[in-house]
Amino acid sequence: MSRLRIGVIVGSASRTSINRKLAQALVKLAQDRADFEFIDLDHLPMYNRDDDADYPAVFQALKDKVRTQDGILFVTPEQNRSIPALLKNALDAASRPYGSSAWAGIPAAVIGTAGGGPATSMAQQHLRNILAYLDMPTMGQPEGFIRWHDELIDAEGNVGAASHDFLKGYMDRFVAWVERLRKA
Repeated sequence: MSRLRIGVIVGSASRTSINRKLAQALVKLAQDRADFEFIDLDHLPMYNRDDDADYPAVFQALKDKVRTQDGILFVTPEQNRSIPALLKNALDAASRPYGSSAWAGIPAAVIGTAGGGPATSMAQQHLRNILAYLDMPTMGQPEGFIRWHDELIDAEGNVGAASHDFLKGYMDRFVAWVERLRKA
C-alpha cells in the first residue's frame, strides 16, 4: 500500500496556539511513517443549513481534502469545557448535506493541551461524542490530556525529554491505528 496520508486539524486559529505547537511537534515524532497535512479551518464561513441546496465551494473543498486522508489527528483546545466553535463548524460543514459526510470511516485520534490540571479532557470527551456520530473510529488509548508547561515543546519545536516517550508512543499507536483501519 501507499504511504499513509494523515490530516492534522487544530481547533484553534490563534497565531500563538499551544495546540498548534503541540501538533507540529507530534508530526515530527511520526513523519518517518506517514505524510502529514495540516488542514486549516480559519477561512471557513459559519455553516448554515440553508446553504445545503447550493453547497458552498469552500465547504466542498474542505470535504475533498478530508476525503484524501487515511486518518485525521484532532488537536483541540478547550473553551468553556467544550471544543471551540471553529472546530465544531468544520465538523458540521464537512458532514453536510445529510448523507454526504466526508468524515465517515476515517480513523481518528484526539489530543490536546492546556495549562490547567484537567488539560483538555472535557473538550476531548465532547469531540469523541461528535466523532462517534460522524462514524469516525477513534483511538481509545492512550488518551492525551496534556498539561502545557514551558518544557513540553523546546525552542526547536520538538517534544521535550519529560514527555517524549509518552507522546512518541501515542503517535506510534495512532499510526498503527490508521494503518489497520484505513479505507482500501
